[in-house]
Amino acid sequence: MAGHIQDRWFKTETNSAGKTVRVKSDRHGTGLRYRARYVGPDGTEKSKSFPDGQKRIAEKWLSGIEADMTRGEYIDPSAGRLTVRQHGERWLASLTMDPGTFVGTEQRIRLHVLPHLGSRTLGSLRPVHIREWLRKLQDGGVAPTYQRVIFANLCTMLTAAVDDRLIPHNPCRSSSVKAPKLDPRRIIPWQRERVFAVRSALPEQYQTMVDLAGGCGMRQGEVLGLAVDDLDFIEGVVHVVRQVKLIRNRPVFALPKGSKTRTVPLPEAVARSLEEHITQHPPAAVTLPWRAVDGPPVTATLLFQGGQGTAVNRNDFNRSAWRPALDSAGVPRGRENGMHALRHFYASVLLDAGESVKALSEYLGHYDPGFTLRTYTHLMPSSEKRTREAVNRAFDGGTDADDGPTAAQAA
Repeated sequence: MAGHIQDRWFKTETNSAGKTVRVKSDRHGTGLRYRARYVGPDGTEKSKSFPDGQKRIAEKWLSGIEADMTRGEYIDPSAGRLTVRQHGERWLASLTMDPGTFVGTEQRIRLHVLPHLGSRTLGSLRPVHIREWLRKLQDGGVAPTYQRVIFANLCTMLTAAVDDRLIPHNPCRSSSVKAPKLDPRRIIPWQRERVFAVRSALPEQYQTMVDLAGGCGMRQGEVLGLAVDDLDFIEGVVHVVRQVKLIRNRPVFALPKGSKTRTVPLPEAVARSLEEHITQHPPAAVTLPWRAVDGPPVTATLLFQGGQGTAVNRNDFNRSAWRPALDSAGVPRGRENGMHALRHFYASVLLDAGESVKALSEYLGHYDPGFTLRTYTHLMPSSEKRTREAVNRAFDGGTDADDGPTAAQAA
C-alpha cells in the first residue's frame, strides 16, 4: 500500500509492565477517525480523513493512489483546488503563439470564460457547468462561429490542465458537451456587377484593392501589406509574403495567416490596374515592428498607405471607405459583406472555370485543401452540368469528329 491508515481515536503507549497497549486518545469519539497518509511523488506527505466505520474505504482509497502512481496517472488531490482563473492566467502566460493570436485568445478567455467560470475550482468543474456556460453564451447573443472559437480556447486550456496533472479529465470533452453548431448557411459569392459597383464607389486610391482581393484571392491584411517588390510583372505572379495586422489597434508586419507565404498568378487585367495605380500613387516606404508591437523594425515599400507615410489601418479603412462604398452600391452591411467576400468571388470564378480544389487552396493560402473543399464544394459545377456539356461538345463536333456519335455508330 502507498501509505498507512492512522486511527486517531486510539494511541499506542507502554504500560508499567513494559508492554505496548492501545488506549483511547483525547480525540476519541469526536471528529473523523481514520487518516489515510502517503508520500507523494514530490516527497511531501498527503492525507485524507474518513469517519468511523470507513476504514475499508480509506484502504481502498490508498490502494487507488498506489495504482495511479504505478500507472503514472497520479494527480495530487490538492492540484484541483486551483481556480479556473488562476489556471487560466498561468496558461496564458505560458503560451508562445503569434502575438496577434495571443491577444485574441486572451480577450476571449478574459471576457467570455472567466466571468462565468473563473471562481470555480478546477477539481469541481463538471460537464454540467460547461453546458450551462455554453447556454449563457448562446442567450447572450454571441455568434455561433465565435462561440466555437471561445469553446475551443477553453477546451485547449483545460487540456493543458489535464496534461499538467491538475485534473484527471477535460469536461469539455465529455460526450454530453457539444461544441456550438455553425449556421448551415452556404457562402453566396458576389456577382461580377456587385464587385465592380463597390469598386467604383471606393475612393480612387483604394480601388485597386478590389482587383487584388477579387483577382488574386488576397486577404485584406495581405493587400495592405503588399509591397512593390512583391510584384513580378514579367513572370506574372504576386508573392504574398506579409500582412499588416493590428495588435490592440497598433499595426505590425507579420507573415500571412498561418505563417504560410505563397505565390499566386497575376492576371493581366490586375497587372494593368496595378501599373496604373503605381503611376498615380507611387509606393512609399513604411516601417513597422515585426510580429509584435515591440518587435524589430521592418521597412517595406507599400502600394497603399495611410496618412503621413503609415500603413492603412484596417479599422479606419472599413469605417471610412468600405462601408460607405457598400451603402453607395446598395449592398447590405454585415460580416458576410466585408472585404473577405472578394476572396469568395475569386474562388467562385476559379471553380466555375474548372480550376482544381488543390490549386485554389494553394492560391488562397489555406492550410488544408479539405477545408477549401468543404467551404466551396457547393460552388463546383455539378456532374450533371459537366455531362451535358461533354455530350453537347461531342454532338456539336459534326460528322467529321473522330470521337462523336457518328464514330460510335460506325463501330
